[in-house]
Amino acid sequence: MPVAIKIAGAIAKSSWIRKMFEEGEKLRQLHGADKVFDFTLGNPDVEPPSAFNAALKELALNPVPGMHRYMNNAGYTETRQAVANVLTEASGLDVTANHVVMTCGAGGALNVILKTILNPGEEVIILAPYFVEYKFYIDNHGGIPREVWTDRTTFQLDLAAIEEAINRKTRAIIICSPNNPTGVVYPETDLRRLGAIIDRKEKEFDKQIYVISDEPYARITYDDNLIPNIFSCIESSIIVTSHSKDLALPGERIGYLAANPRMRNVGQFMEGTIFCNRVLGFVNAPALMQRLVTGLQQESVDIVLYQKKRDLFYNTLTGLGFSVVKPSGAFYLFPKSPLADDIEFVKLAQQHLLLLVPGAGFGAPGYFRIAYCVDMGTIERSIPAWKALALDLGL
Repeated sequence: MPVAIKIAGAIAKSSWIRKMFEEGEKLRQLHGADKVFDFTLGNPDVEPPSAFNAALKELALNPVPGMHRYMNNAGYTETRQAVANVLTEASGLDVTANHVVMTCGAGGALNVILKTILNPGEEVIILAPYFVEYKFYIDNHGGIPREVWTDRTTFQLDLAAIEEAINRKTRAIIICSPNNPTGVVYPETDLRRLGAIIDRKEKEFDKQIYVISDEPYARITYDDNLIPNIFSCIESSIIVTSHSKDLALPGERIGYLAANPRMRNVGQFMEGTIFCNRVLGFVNAPALMQRLVTGLQQESVDIVLYQKKRDLFYNTLTGLGFSVVKPSGAFYLFPKSPLADDIEFVKLAQQHLLLLVPGAGFGAPGYFRIAYCVDMGTIERSIPAWKALALDLGL
């Protein structure tokens, strides 16, 4: 076998998102791109804010000497301080550049953190439905994922289930709000209750337990929903994010991790993340992107466009009889599958040239995900296909 047995098995079980995207390529060749309605990838269709293009042009016309060289493995001090300033304002705490490491996206940040904190065999709680790569990231560093369901009606935190799952092997919990794939936002009251649970369990087991808050969608919220700052709710907390969604820069792989300044042993933790950022082979986050995002920490894509797409999709699907929790953020819908077998449902949808991702790909059989970060025209043109699908299903 040319690859490791473990990797061969992982490939066989790899992301449904990619599988469905590849299936879409075949359908596009057969029917034409305008006839296929692809809602599989969370790949923003909007362009970066104009401030990004202006900063890029300015840097290209007036290059800084040495701007492509190595820097501290944590990243440029001025970039980290710009991030820290935003976090200080949001949390009311004294976050400094020393609490921030610039990373190769949120995925890079998660791997750096997990390598820093995990001992072999320790558990990381992930909340279903979850981003499928979490399992692979945890396994990368010798950890064991422990799945805990959110409330199956609302997708909000099931705090009792989380508390029951925490044991002597628990090292961390990963939360994502706004959530991928459900779009729900966790309220501050629940995060504070989670913080109280963590405090109790840390005392009970005499062990530090981290809450890792994965926040790439934190600036994409609707209906006046605000994302509570995790630092003000949970002491042993770490923020992970990227500018893939809020600045529409997924291909640039730029993000950061930030530790709560109140966290016990925060200095040693940060020292570990800087070391792991290097030895994992990231070395440092992309130099050019660091310089560009330094002045863009308050910028974002136009959220109004995403909200219009959400409203059109949500109103259309619920009007056709689909059951779906209305998302408060991100750019996904996660309806209940009208068929018990969500994979069979997704195959039926393909017959109408609708490309969706089964909930099984997110640890949640019986649901399916729609990524509506596509142009409005695609959503509008897909409505007859949704109507035909609903008719087939007797909705």
